[in-house]
Amino acid sequence: MEEKIDGRSGFCRSNSIFYSKRKGLAVPPNNEIDVTRFIACRAHRGRRALIEAGSGREVSYKELWRAVEGVAESLWEMGIRKGNVILILSPNSIHFPVVCLAVMSLGAIITTTNPLNTTPEISKQIADSKPLLAFTIPPLLPKLTAAAPSLPIVLMEIEGPPPPNILTTLHHMAKKEPAALRLRDRVHQDDTATLLYSSGTTGPSKGVLSSHRNLIAMVQIVLGRFHFEDHETFICTVPMFHIYGLVAFATGLLASGSTIVVLSKFEMHDMLSAIQTFRATYLPLVPPILVSMLNNAPSIKANYDLTSLHSVLSGGAPLSKDLIEGFLLNFPNVTILQGYGLTESTGVGSSTDSLDESRRYGTAGLLSPATQAMIVDPLSGQSLPVNCTGELWLRGPTIMKGYFNNEEATRSTLDSKGWLRTGDVCYIDSDGFIFIVDRLKELIKYKGYQVAPAELEALLLTHPAILDAAVIPYPDKEAGQYPMAYVVRKSGSSLSESQVMDFVAGQVAPYKRIRKVAFISSVPKNSSGKILRKDLIKLATSKL
Repeated sequence: MEEKIDGRSGFCRSNSIFYSKRKGLAVPPNNEIDVTRFIACRAHRGRRALIEAGSGREVSYKELWRAVEGVAESLWEMGIRKGNVILILSPNSIHFPVVCLAVMSLGAIITTTNPLNTTPEISKQIADSKPLLAFTIPPLLPKLTAAAPSLPIVLMEIEGPPPPNILTTLHHMAKKEPAALRLRDRVHQDDTATLLYSSGTTGPSKGVLSSHRNLIAMVQIVLGRFHFEDHETFICTVPMFHIYGLVAFATGLLASGSTIVVLSKFEMHDMLSAIQTFRATYLPLVPPILVSMLNNAPSIKANYDLTSLHSVLSGGAPLSKDLIEGFLLNFPNVTILQGYGLTESTGVGSSTDSLDESRRYGTAGLLSPATQAMIVDPLSGQSLPVNCTGELWLRGPTIMKGYFNNEEATRSTLDSKGWLRTGDVCYIDSDGFIFIVDRLKELIKYKGYQVAPAELEALLLTHPAILDAAVIPYPDKEAGQYPMAYVVRKSGSSLSESQVMDFVAGQVAPYKRIRKVAFISSVPKNSSGKILRKDLIKLATSKL
């Protein structure tokens, strides 16, 4: 097989599969190992595990693992067993990894939810996942009790006695002495570790089941992606309840001995101050934050010392040439790295691991280690070769087990051979780099032609008077759909609807032209920076 694989692209003509060009993964031979034990057994010289940015409070690696053991022991005494679901409703916190690692060490399943979710949204997830216990912080307690009045609750970030109707506190649980002779359930790599709900940008949110094997493989990918020869300090701005934050900050980076500086929420000043105060070296973020840093570069350079920072990691959407080069011009000592992934792929499915790779503008990088890909024609189902556009399919050790209690959705997303249909329209070039064209379900169908919103959005962002933009399908009796643009004008701009349409019309084929424009103050996006098109579609069609 190997001699048939093109060394440049990774493509094999005999089976139309693209193979990763990255170094492979060493799979743990012991099947009876959970991801927590896998991380705890990693040898490193790390001392400080977590720092709370606001207070400066530190958690050493010794304190971290002592707390994980105490919380696991307390959960066991409460009757929590393998396969039970535990909910965590919390913003980023130095306690978040403790809860996740303790729960997974028992073979129990962690499910997370966005603190910004409404009470009905939280209630819906609780009804679906059926947790036996929930961890939350005092400010979110009213929302959680309204969503599930009878659900037992453990309070985080409180050191005194628990309020009435609260089971206990995380602080109290962490002090529990582990029993010397206690027998726990055997946890296997194929057992479920997490139940995370996909963002639902193109439909109802679904529970994604990831195994310990999935997470262990992703930990190895994270460790292999960075060079940990020196001590590294990471700023945690992305949410830990999201797959990006979970695999990086609650699991993967803790296996490296790195220090994680945790911000409870994103504020530009707080993030920049944390980089300066704690001499951070890595800054993972999503594209909107990078755009904001570029737009405010003169002020940032004048007021903050970012000389310790050597790498910025971006995920959620490909970065344009203008954005990358503009950022590097203003912050010349920083390397930009990019990544692509889904909740269903347990994080990073491809990445750029050097500045030279990131400078293949618009790329999502090379396939992650041990990951395979196919580009499939959505109409014929035929596998396509290099430089042909179709739906990206992924297969490998990080691909999810399936959707929770949704066999129909699982069958439509995972085939019998383990291929994940990502729903992303992509091509892979002759050097093996993936380029994302658009979401399959988001393609606009204009008179039989397919129009990619991302292409038009990228074009709109080149206009000097446009700060941000989103393109959606607008229903039309004659055409079926046509492209409509939501535009955020730069301060002081008086850009008109006709000027926007004329700007696009002069640069694209007739069927791709923008035929309707609305101006808004900001484009709605989820926590990972993806445009919430369904919200804009609902807004646009509400008056029809």
